[in-house]
Amino acid sequence: MAHNDFVSVTIVTYNSGRFIKRCLESVLAQKYRHKEIIVVDNASTDGTIDILEQFEDRCRVCYNDDNIGFAAAQNQAIGLSSGDWVLTLNPDVLLLPNFIQALVDAGQFDPKIGAVCGKLLTMTSHFEIPDKPVVDSTGIYFNPMLRHLDRGSQEVDNGHYLQYEFVFGATAAAALYRRAMIEDISLDGEFFDSDFFVYREDADVAWRAQLMGWRCLYAPYARGYHVRKVLPGNRRALPPEINMHSVKNRFLMRIKNISGDLYWRNWFSITARDLMVVMCCLLWEHTSLKAYWFLLKNLKRMLAKRRLIQASQRVDNQYMASWFQYVPVSKQAPKKMVRMLSRSETART
Repeated sequence: MAHNDFVSVTIVTYNSGRFIKRCLESVLAQKYRHKEIIVVDNASTDGTIDILEQFEDRCRVCYNDDNIGFAAAQNQAIGLSSGDWVLTLNPDVLLLPNFIQALVDAGQFDPKIGAVCGKLLTMTSHFEIPDKPVVDSTGIYFNPMLRHLDRGSQEVDNGHYLQYEFVFGATAAAALYRRAMIEDISLDGEFFDSDFFVYREDADVAWRAQLMGWRCLYAPYARGYHVRKVLPGNRRALPPEINMHSVKNRFLMRIKNISGDLYWRNWFSITARDLMVVMCCLLWEHTSLKAYWFLLKNLKRMLAKRRLIQASQRVDNQYMASWFQYVPVSKQAPKKMVRMLSRSETART
């Protein structure tokens, strides 16, 4: 075992009572022993706190007086952690026993791998696993309209996505981040941007990490299950506040991260999507209009973040543009890595 293999599992709860017990049990049942578990509760009122109290002898639990949002609470948990790696985990995720081991093994291959993600499959809100496996995520990708989507989402899992591949980024529902990358790309001490509050903060991190030369590896033998609540097409079923943050964060992410070159390559697709989003807010989703007021009020601060990020870009524009396609983009991992990790996986099974 390498000297830099300690993992901090960080979980943020907010009215997560129906999920958190099973989630924590699956983390505690991991065959990987070099870990700590940190839970931050954002002022839950549904009985989550009563459940968390049962785990205080095995986890470090912090109780916030207010809901400060997923991004800020994850930053809080990361600040309390000591691991060489940080596994951000949603409370509605169930991990199979080798999940952490498989991620760490993959991440150890190259010090420029800053994030590792596995194969998440869908399950019901009652933590029931469907008879026919359906993919939830095998990493995230961006299209030219600046929409970020989960690779493989809602596809029947027929045994595909079995290759080690570099992808754009990892969903924070279950993402392993290298401590060195967290420290390198953080802005003003924040890894996740607390202005996002909730939603898209992982895509923002992935974009910033790519700009600064870090890579994200998909490890197919790290497997778990996720209750996915936010999907394209179910927007009307979501709380108005979530939809507002979705609109706000779409533009926040772009203000901070997009280069002039990437914009001009995709200006038509970006503009068409922007017009659709604005018109939907004006005509139907009026509760999301306050997203634009937030952007206007905080534009100066966002532009200051942009200057820091753009000044830190370490990859060329062509490389960044290669990720923004209408089909999910992945890049083959080195054959030496694949052989080594495949042998390691075979030895465990």
